Amino acid sequence: MKHLKDIKASDLFVKALENEGVKYIFGVPGEENLDLIESLRTSTIKLVLTRHEQAAGFMAATYGRLTGRAGVCLATLGPGATNLVTAAAYAQLGAMPMLMITGQKPIKQSKQGRFQIIDVVQMMRPITKFAKQIVNVGTIPSLVREAFRLAEEERPGAVHLELPEDIAAEHAVTSHLFAVNNYCRPDADEGAIHQAEKMIRDAKHPLLLIGAGANRKHIVEALKGFVEKSGIPFFNTQMGKGVIGGYHPLYLGTAALSTGDYLHCAIDQADLVINAGHDVVEKPPFFMEHGGKKVIHINFNSAEVDEVYFPQLELVGDIATSFNRLTDRLEAVPTHDLSYFMRIREHVQKHMQEGNEDPRFPMTPQRLVADVRKVMPDDGVIALDNGVYKIWFARNYPTPEPNTVLLDNALATMGAGLPSAMMAAILYPQRRVMAICGDGGFMMNSQEMETAVRLKLNLVVLVLRDNSYGMIRWKQAGNGFPDWGLEFGNPDFVMYAQSYGAHGHRVETAADFIPLLEQCFTEGGVHLVEAAVDYSENKRVLIDELADKICLI
Repeated sequence: MKHLKDIKASDLFVKALENEGVKYIFGVPGEENLDLIESLRTSTIKLVLTRHEQAAGFMAATYGRLTGRAGVCLATLGPGATNLVTAAAYAQLGAMPMLMITGQKPIKQSKQGRFQIIDVVQMMRPITKFAKQIVNVGTIPSLVREAFRLAEEERPGAVHLELPEDIAAEHAVTSHLFAVNNYCRPDADEGAIHQAEKMIRDAKHPLLLIGAGANRKHIVEALKGFVEKSGIPFFNTQMGKGVIGGYHPLYLGTAALSTGDYLHCAIDQADLVINAGHDVVEKPPFFMEHGGKKVIHINFNSAEVDEVYFPQLELVGDIATSFNRLTDRLEAVPTHDLSYFMRIREHVQKHMQEGNEDPRFPMTPQRLVADVRKVMPDDGVIALDNGVYKIWFARNYPTPEPNTVLLDNALATMGAGLPSAMMAAILYPQRRVMAICGDGGFMMNSQEMETAVRLKLNLVVLVLRDNSYGMIRWKQAGNGFPDWGLEFGNPDFVMYAQSYGAHGHRVETAADFIPLLEQCFTEGGVHLVEAAVDYSENKRVLIDELADKICLI
């Protein structure tokens, strides 16, 4: 425990952040943060100034997702704090550890009435794990430690601390920092492990589902060991992509939709689903039915009971430990019949190759996904904004390594793709990083192109242009409504990128796409690539009843 004497509150706050290992703070400060900004000036923490608080929050959340340590973002009171709300929900639903710091007017004596003042702490409480106003300098170390503990503890999420202007300027006579201790996660009950073993042995058609909660470094090897020894095929949710490599011979695919996709033929055949790390926050990969398949829930936390998810058995504890214990007890079960799953896998793999060389322009989604996969190495990172293209990448983009496809299937907000990619580019300067955004989502935080250029990042921003909100337009068509109300205009994206000091490019033919991406990565710096895309394939592949034909195999 480190003791500090006669220290200003804002200095103490920064010392507490340094004690937690904080390297970056992303944000847009205001006058209520000025003491804190001055304290940061001489600290080891780098302040990354963004052009909008929402982008700062997305970057902090992505830092948490990629490192397991809480990312930190900063805003002032009032409108600055309200601009963090979407990012808070993004981190909270997506289980990404993040600390938000906001300022506030003096709380002991204020001469500005209610100017800009809203109850930020009360606003944040429903969408965070913890929200607190600091009213006493001496509590700063304990509140910072508690905030980080809760943000990073499973299930991770968003936390919030409000530092009022007058508290930040006060002095603490004496204070101390708390040690950052490692903690041990509990193990699942022995009786539950035994029951899970029996359910797996008794099943005839078991499948393993990998969700977002299993996307942790220490879990990957445990799941690989379980799959290799048991021989049980597996699939994943969108946010579970890459936990076990997408080229594995037992990998069936990604449940990019909740029902009716090719993969659901296999899921429908299963009599037992072993669920590693999925919860109902993420869009369901399948729907449970009473009297249908059984589900074993293996997660850090118990299952939230829902109409579409009510597991018959729960192994609550460290996911890796639970699977290691099951692996020690299991081997390939002779009575398992997995042949139908393998036939589905062959058909799905063949289907995923269809359209990969389609020469049409505007480009088809299949060609676009296949070409991006060819350009990106195994450790290359793509960060997807939210749109119909996200489904195509979730389904068709093999992912050999964890956390190389960053997408949001919990809040599913638009505008996160570019800031998330920027964070990946900061953390992995030697790896290829690409933001993939629709024209709608890109324009929601496109101002961060200036931030990316200022930070001298190596980043390719792929903007898919269809001049509309394509996901909603697809849903509109699927519901039988007229095509109306969802089209818009766009700037000249090439000139737009150049106005920020980035490089702008426009794809003219499908054959030009790969050479252009290679050129951008070779040159380095920030490049925007505009590619027109034709989503007419959405209906044929994602709506028509082709999946029903496969189920007869």
